[in-house]
Amino acid sequence: MLEGRIFEHSVIATKDISFSPELLKACEQNTCGKYNNCWSCPPAIGSMEALQEKILGFSHAFVFTTKTAIEDSFDFEGMMSAKEYHDKLTLELHDKFGKTNPVYGAGACRLCDLCAYPQPCRFPGRVFPAVEAAGIDVTELSRAGGLRYNNGANTVTFFSMVVFNDNTPSQ
Repeated sequence: MLEGRIFEHSVIATKDISFSPELLKACEQNTCGKYNNCWSCPPAIGSMEALQEKILGFSHAFVFTTKTAIEDSFDFEGMMSAKEYHDKLTLELHDKFGKTNPVYGAGACRLCDLCAYPQPCRFPGRVFPAVEAAGIDVTELSRAGGLRYNNGANTVTFFSMVVFNDNTPSQ
């Protein structure tokens, strides 16, 4: 399903995920403009503590990345195109597993040009929270999974994850 479409992936124990209250403080400063303005970001997604409890209620996380070449570090259009590609892959996973396995994406939802928030979401069954909005330190997430956070000059890398329970019997 994702073969040849993702850059790297890893399965990690959720207990190895690093949560940081500092990330929520960054959200509250609204540097991206989505705080209290989007259904996939705080405060609409609930408290960081509730999200952390939900994530830790599962044993593992499938973490994946996409890497896209861009013209330079100021290529905003290239970055947004790369995010759109990454979001489509994440949405495919959400559509397949999201009813039973929470999915977390890269940054704010972009299903709509303009989010309906605080009015009801137009796609409540398809929206998923941002990894960072759950208080997950993506740099530490990459280390836990042995994934590259920085893939060199003129590239952009995005992270998403799906949490699940490993019901494999121990041997």
